Amino acid sequence: MLAGSVIRRAWRTARLKVLTDEEFASPLGKRVYDLRHTCLTNWLNDGVPPAQVAEWAGNSVPVLLATYARCISGQLSDLKRRIEAGGGLARAPLRG
Repeated sequence: MLAGSVIRRAWRTARLKVLTDEEFASPLGKRVYDLRHTCLTNWLNDGVPPAQVAEWAGNSVPVLLATYARCISGQLSDLKRRIEAGGGLARAPLRG
């Protein structure tokens, strides 16, 4: 058994080593419990449709977006490119 303070220090050190400064300052994986939130945020940032993420997470879309809308980042340039190309936004890019 480890004391909570030991786990928190190890977790903080790991986050410092693997996250960018911006990510470290964000709530991304702030606590070990936050791994679920990190996973859902990453799925949204990778372009998985919110309805699918909500289903996998066992949430409704409104609950998911109320929690995660402020965490979605990195898609603006792709969305602008797709709009300017005349393709609209009807189809999300497939990501492997």
